[in-house]
Amino acid sequence: QVQLAESGGGLVQAGGSLRLSCAASGRTFAGNTMAWFRQAPGNEREFVAHISPNAARTTYADSVKGRFTIARDNVKNLVLLEMNSLKPEDTALYLCAGGLRSILKSGTGATDYQYWGQGTQVTVSS
Repeated sequence: QVQLAESGGGLVQAGGSLRLSCAASGRTFAGNTMAWFRQAPGNEREFVAHISPNAARTTYADSVKGRFTIARDNVKNLVLLEMNSLKPEDTALYLCAGGLRSILKSGTGATDYQYWGQGTQVTVSS
């Protein structure tokens, strides 16, 4: 079992930066693929990025590639999302996810994950 809690969201102007954190509890954290998703009002949950258990492999949505960076600290049980060059279309509730249901899952679908945080709101003004 893994419990997740996001922080670091806020209001920022276009072109600015934010750093999101996801604190995880549970002894199985280090063995889990971890991910960030986002959801804007009226939209489906959208994949942002994921990172493998040993941080050797990362994957990004095309919409954030080159601007966002995902990282993890398996000692502190943290997953981070560094967001630069933010755009108004990045405005959403950002959610941390973990625990792939199967190694056969791609990790880019919301249903691929067992554990979810409550989310942290990111608002980018133009």
